Amino acid sequence: MFRTALRNVLAHKARLLMTVLAVMLGVAFVSGTLVFADTLSNAWRSQSAKSYDNVAVAVTSYAGPNDAEKSGISQKNLDKIGGLDGVAAAYGRVSGFAGVAGPDGELIGVGWSNKGSNFAPGKDGEDPAYTFTDGSGPVKDSQIALDKDSADKAAFKVGDKVRVATNGPAKDYTLSGVFTTEDGAVNAGGSLVLFDTGLAQKQYLKPGYFSEVTITAAPGADDAAILASVTPLLPEAVEASTGQDLARKQAELIEQNTDVLKQILLGFAGIALFVGIFLISNTFTMLVAQRTKEIALMRAVGASRKQITRSVLLEAALVGLIASAIGFLIGIGLAVGLRSGMAAFEMKVPAGPLVIGMSPVIAALSVGVLVTMFAAWLPGRRAAKIPPVAAMNSVHAVATTKSLVLRNSIGSVLTAAGTGLILWGATAEGSTGRMLIAGGAFLALLGVIVLIPMLSRPVIALVRPLLVGAFGVSGKLAGQNAVRNPRRTGATASALAIGLTLVTGLSVLGVTLGTAVAKTTTDNIKADYMVVMAGGGGGMDLSALRALEKAPGVAAVSPEQDFPFQLGKAGTTGTTENADYELATGVTPDALEKVLNVQVVNGSLAALAQGQVAIPEDTAEERGWKVGDSFPVVYGDNKTSTLTVGAVYRSSEFLSGVLIDTKIVNAHEAKPYLPNIFVKTDGGASAANEKALIDALGGNPAIKVMDQKEIRDAFGGEINILLNILYGLLAMALIIAVLGVVNTLAMSVFERQQEIGMLRAIGLDRRRVKRMVRLEAVVISLFGATVGIVLGAFLGWAIGATFADKIPGYELVLPWDRIGIFLALAGLVGVLASLWPARSAARLNMLNAIKAE
Repeated sequence: MFRTALRNVLAHKARLLMTVLAVMLGVAFVSGTLVFADTLSNAWRSQSAKSYDNVAVAVTSYAGPNDAEKSGISQKNLDKIGGLDGVAAAYGRVSGFAGVAGPDGELIGVGWSNKGSNFAPGKDGEDPAYTFTDGSGPVKDSQIALDKDSADKAAFKVGDKVRVATNGPAKDYTLSGVFTTEDGAVNAGGSLVLFDTGLAQKQYLKPGYFSEVTITAAPGADDAAILASVTPLLPEAVEASTGQDLARKQAELIEQNTDVLKQILLGFAGIALFVGIFLISNTFTMLVAQRTKEIALMRAVGASRKQITRSVLLEAALVGLIASAIGFLIGIGLAVGLRSGMAAFEMKVPAGPLVIGMSPVIAALSVGVLVTMFAAWLPGRRAAKIPPVAAMNSVHAVATTKSLVLRNSIGSVLTAAGTGLILWGATAEGSTGRMLIAGGAFLALLGVIVLIPMLSRPVIALVRPLLVGAFGVSGKLAGQNAVRNPRRTGATASALAIGLTLVTGLSVLGVTLGTAVAKTTTDNIKADYMVVMAGGGGGMDLSALRALEKAPGVAAVSPEQDFPFQLGKAGTTGTTENADYELATGVTPDALEKVLNVQVVNGSLAALAQGQVAIPEDTAEERGWKVGDSFPVVYGDNKTSTLTVGAVYRSSEFLSGVLIDTKIVNAHEAKPYLPNIFVKTDGGASAANEKALIDALGGNPAIKVMDQKEIRDAFGGEINILLNILYGLLAMALIIAVLGVVNTLAMSVFERQQEIGMLRAIGLDRRRVKRMVRLEAVVISLFGATVGIVLGAFLGWAIGATFADKIPGYELVLPWDRIGIFLALAGLVGVLASLWPARSAARLNMLNAIKAE
């Protein structure tokens, strides 16, 4: 039986090509993902371990510039730590955001990983965290040093003037040196600026204090002993760990992060392989059908049903083994490509070898072989059931009424159960509803796949008159051929349906969310501009607000200033025992309603100017507060006061928390935190007004001035980026579905050689033969696409319904333009997939075809 299986594989190389391609693509996705994840994890672990090579103990304080009680690690404590037994040196660090402007004035690197820190030289004048390739570290307030990658991007040389912005005004500094580093910010594609220690402390914490200390050990000293002696010297809320412990924790965190990425990519690989099952099953079904006489003869000379099934499975195993080996090699190339492609997202991967362990090899071979054998099992089982006499007489076993009724009954039950779960999930809330929908989607998809052969006849019958009217006899034959074998048509259409179900569902959800975000922006923002830190770099300095207030053409300015404090119970005074932390938002009272649309439920926002506050509606309901109630608060500087509710408002995407006058906030904040500033200008948004705001900010590269369109794009753009990534990942499944259409048509043409020869003999020319095959492909593709689009839209609606009440202005939007594109692409898929089969059919020699068995 092994020789028979091998002979059959070698005899049908061309017909098995599509199966090999499908398995190969799926395996490449799996193995590429595993190799990429292992390589990425190993590179980050090595980089992380390297960054802690010379660190015996690391001390970290979470103090901020506004903390009254916690101020970080003082210079006095640092000196004590440096004098401990076994300590070679102790280096104090402070860090925060710092953006560097390139020659074009634009920010260099990714905003969220642009970092500033201090140059901390030891007794030898060197800082072990950095290796200078040119110049030296900064020793004056007017100097900075810059990482080599950022310096190279902007072509900066030592001695050049470099414009740098923290969360305050941008300033020009002299570049004193260029260095290399293992700092995570640089490895993430950002930049690192080193300031003189005194200047860095002033900018990021407080003069004389550090947020971190790294300790190096003297030769022969024990890290644990150093940790034990350092700990008693540290103030509260300061943590200390050995470098080895930190490296281990960092490695665990990296492993968790890469595992998340790995699971996501493997999920899409699983979808691709699931789609491939239909192609593989179709291929072996057709191959078995073409060998019915051979199988009958084998049965007649003594082969058992089990032997026939095993023969088909052995063929599948050989095909899977070959495809897996090729797919694994392609997967290695895919991993290399993914690693290089991260540069497109400005993400730098630390140098390291390509890691090819046994897990990807075993997974690739196992997945490829097992998936192929699983898909071929049912065709093999059917082959073994064909009666020898019936097969020898070329009477193909037709599905019995009983089997069709059973199939359709199972499909109906699965579809009904899945639909019920989806509807139930749509009425539920949150993650519970989405879990129900996920289970329902799986059952519904299985049910539709089972029912697709039954659905193909009535659905295709609806379009058959259009085919006949537009294409004549070619259209009529194409319509008949498409439903001649409903199981085959259904299996081919199922592959497309699965892919387009996911694509359509994501599109409906993404477009609906994007529209809701756009509507939220339009409904809530009256301002012409929103000013933010570029790339999510944090909050702005108060000087930015003052500069905007003085800019020409500005009608109104209000910040959205974050301010945490403690709230007590209404009606009490003085003390706030058992108080809750609450996030307040500092605003400018007389400008607030000019820049934002605030829906007041009770009271008046004019009360803000009188020192009162406005609270969100949900906070008022939760605490039972109303206009006129008073409650005690404790500010960040530990001072207390009593505030009165002057208004209750409905919170929005752009405004939430307790609203309070910025004058009160600034009295208790050493360094106010302003993530957003809203600006209304005379005459509305214009190029001149935008330039005036940019000039007022001193051309700060770290601050971005956004108009309303850019605000909508900022919130909705992430959705579009995510959609495009998901489309790209699902493309593999759709490619396999296309291969399925090609495979089905090629097999169909081979089976109908005699019929095509007869049609040619009675006058059907080559052009109309090609048209017949193309139309058949288009009909099957559009049928599968229609099923997928309907099911995908239903799932998109259901998932959206689970969080509709959490998103203001949420309303289902069907993206008809994208749906039209999907249908057009499905039709194009049919045309492209039919090129080779149609050409083969048209070139058949009619006499040889008529004689073919």
